[in-house]
Amino acid sequence: MTHPTGRQDDSPTDQPAAPDDEHLVREVERIAVAVGRMFPGLCEVVLHDLRRPDSAIRAIENNLSGRQIGDSATELGLRRIADPDYPGVIQNYSNRFPDGRPAKSTSIGIKNAEGRYVAALCLNLDVSTLSPLAMALAGLVATDAAHPGETLETLRDRTGRELRSAIDSFAAQYSSTPRALNRDQKRELVRQLHREGFFETRSSAQLIADQLGVSRATVYNYTK
Repeated sequence: MTHPTGRQDDSPTDQPAAPDDEHLVREVERIAVAVGRMFPGLCEVVLHDLRRPDSAIRAIENNLSGRQIGDSATELGLRRIADPDYPGVIQNYSNRFPDGRPAKSTSIGIKNAEGRYVAALCLNLDVSTLSPLAMALAGLVATDAAHPGETLETLRDRTGRELRSAIDSFAAQYSSTPRALNRDQKRELVRQLHREGFFETRSSAQLIADQLGVSRATVYNYTK
């Protein structure tokens, strides 16, 4: 990790530093260092001082791009300097490090009290190490698509309390009570409960009937 220990001399294009602006940039610098140290080796965090475009990089943590303190502003930085109305946050855009590794970047512009951009905080996440992990996890959690949408088994006991909760939650979607649901809604509810495995115990049909105010035979008819 690299932490700035000095500053370069202002270039001819530098803007005069107002005390309030300097305090603001220093506070953002503290954030840059803290965020970078939270993700060591994974996320490069760069603070650009847009008051000094020719030597804009003021702090860099987890240096993954090979840039140095005192290097010039990027294209985004120059656009913000030229246009105060340029978007303040450009988030999750595709990027690439100089060695070809893919990156996901976010750039946050920092304005002073006058509405002028004075700094930009940029985060560059190295996704080259995450992509293989994401692929491995995707394969790990993947399931057989031979029975899409079909519940083959339920890996927990369907208790009466859970069944009542499911019925109440369904009724709440219609701002209703279970007994006040209309016939179509009750049929939809019963079929949903059947798909989710609530009919596996003998007492379930009677409990559902009691909750809905219908007969047990009606409940079974609703499942068809």
